[in-house]
Amino acid sequence: MLSLLNKAKFMLVPTARSISSSVIARTSNEEIAVEEKQTAKTPPPKGPAILLPQNYQEFSPLNLKDCRQAWIENIDAVEERKLGLIELHPDVFAVQPRVDVIQENIEWQRKYRYVSFAHSKSRAEVRGGGRKPWPQKGGGRSRHGSLRSPLLKGGGVAHGPRSPTSHFYMLPFMKRVLGLTSTLSVKLAQDDLHIISDVEIPSKDPEFIKDLIQERNWGPSVLIVDKHDEFPENICYATDSLGYVNLMPSFSLNCYSMLKHDTLVLTVEAAKHLEDRLLFQLHRTDTFAKGQKFKLNQV
Repeated sequence: MLSLLNKAKFMLVPTARSISSSVIARTSNEEIAVEEKQTAKTPPPKGPAILLPQNYQEFSPLNLKDCRQAWIENIDAVEERKLGLIELHPDVFAVQPRVDVIQENIEWQRKYRYVSFAHSKSRAEVRGGGRKPWPQKGGGRSRHGSLRSPLLKGGGVAHGPRSPTSHFYMLPFMKRVLGLTSTLSVKLAQDDLHIISDVEIPSKDPEFIKDLIQERNWGPSVLIVDKHDEFPENICYATDSLGYVNLMPSFSLNCYSMLKHDTLVLTVEAAKHLEDRLLFQLHRTDTFAKGQKFKLNQV
């Protein structure tokens, strides 16, 4: 009798184990399916995106404590809305500002395009004075051969200005690069630099730009910079009649334009493009060759 009970026990236990394991597996699969449906119905909340720089590995910052961040703002509506954060490279946007280098850049930009047209006539260009005014000897007067001498009234001018006079000169290469990084750092430190997602605005009306500037407190004059030189139609029409709002591609950005405008507005693509180009110039290996005397055929 005991042997029969033992055999029955050994025969029933495996079937019970198999049933229980299958039930547990089925219930666990059902719970997983229910959880997946719930997660599919309720997606996770979208938080502000943080755009990390892609050039940290190639060009590591000199000081990681100087890392900077900026909010990415919208431009499709007048009301301000934060779309995320962008990491700005400290070697471009957090350098020690050199006011002397910025002044040299401004002076260079004002002079290299200036041509002086001040012109004075020499004794050869003044009308008249062909004959000798008086004899060489016997009159007790000084010797003169022409009434148009620079010594006499109505005569020519000696060593006067001659036109056209160009004031062109070339600033050293690294001073130009340092001027851009210093100006960008000053704009960011003074809260005059803003990052926007793009330059797509919903209206061609200039009143939209006026309301946008007033709502954001962007200052009396605004410079909007994008990576490309072709801007959308709406923003071109909206800013055409506004003399204090200008558009500029990122490859034309300069110290004079940044300081001439109170507020600098960069798109995300423009900020990344400026970082890439300036970091490449700061870490290039042929800096000595670029720092040599400027030549007209230099590229």
